[in-house]
Parts: sequence; structure tokens; C-alpha cells
Amino acid sequence: MKRSVVLAALALPIVLVAVPVSAEEKAAAPAAAPAADVRPPANPGTAGLGGVYVFVHRNLVKAAEKVPEESYVFKPAADVRTFGQLVGHLADSQFAICGTVLGEKAAPRDVEKTKTAKADLVAALKESCAVCERAFQVSDADAAKPAEIFGMKMNGYGLLGLALAHGYEHYGNMTTYMRMKGIVPPSSEGRPPADPHGKPAETAPGKK
Repeated sequence: MKRSVVLAALALPIVLVAVPVSAEEKAAAPAAAPAADVRPPANPGTAGLGGVYVFVHRNLVKAAEKVPEESYVFKPAADVRTFGQLVGHLADSQFAICGTVLGEKAAPRDVEKTKTAKADLVAALKESCAVCERAFQVSDADAAKPAEIFGMKMNGYGLLGLALAHGYEHYGNMTTYMRMKGIVPPSSEGRPPADPHGKPAETAPGKK
């Protein structure tokens, strides 16, 4: 008899009863997280290049700020620029290249030849970087327009690529000067210590 009752109970359908939720419980429930915005940028070409320029801008300015005033006249060989002249040259080139992208062909600044004080050179470099920041925000359509600089014909994308390549080229020079003076370059700050077994620490891309 008991066995038949148990079997009969197991055969009954399971009914889920919906329990009403009070207003207080609804208010206490955590809000659903907003959906992530996965829309592509309006101008993926220049936006992608601009993301790289963030690192160029940061390293150039940090290096210029980190080197002391007395080392701005340092150069490792007689026929190369001093550190200060490197900073001035970078400012001049960025004004020219990025100004051309923006259609702002102003008169040459000649920072390299007219400025020697660290404060003046750093200020000019920061100003030129701000010009480039605006240049990397032009539309993809504008970046595709033809342009010319230093006797070379290209388009805006070519100019933006030139700004990136030239910036990193001379950042490499700056890191060499800094290492010779015992100064750690910005891109190498915070590097993890060497392996206890004598293996060198893994270097992140772009570190010098």
C-alpha cells in the first residue's frame, strides 16, 4: 500500500508556483549592467593611428622632462645633435608634419636653432604634440586627401605615418643619450627585475 502511494506521488506533475515580488524587493535588486558599446569608431583609420601616437607623445615629453637642464648640451659625438637640439628638432618637425595634415602651413618655428633653455624646448615640444593630437583626429576621408611636404607627395595617412616613424626614430636617439648619462628612459620605467636564475627580464614591446 505504501509503495503504491509513493509511486503515485512520483507520477504527479511538478507545478512551479510563481511567487509575486514586492516593490521593495524589486527596488533592492541590483540593476542590470548596461550593454557594452561595441560600435566601431567613426574614423577607424585615423583613430587606430592616433592610439599609437599616444605612446609616442607620452615618451617624448617624459624624456624631455626627465633629462636635467645641464644635460641638454650633451651629445655623444661631435657631429650629432645635442639632447636639447633633438627636442627642438622634434618640435619643428611635428609642427610641420601635423600642421600640413591640418592644412595649417604656418611659418617655420626654428625651435632647434633659436631655443636652448630646457623650459622653452619642453614647452615647444608639448605644443607641437598638441598639434599632432589634433592631426590624428581628422576624418578618414580627410586623411586620404593628397598632401606634400619636404618635396614628397603623399596623402594625410602618409604624413601621420611619417609623424609616428620620425617620433620613434628620435626617441631612440633620446634613450641612447639618457642611458649614457645613467638615466632610465620613460619606456623602461617599472621594468620587472631579472630572473633569479640569471635570465634577463622579458622586455615589453617598445621598451628601450
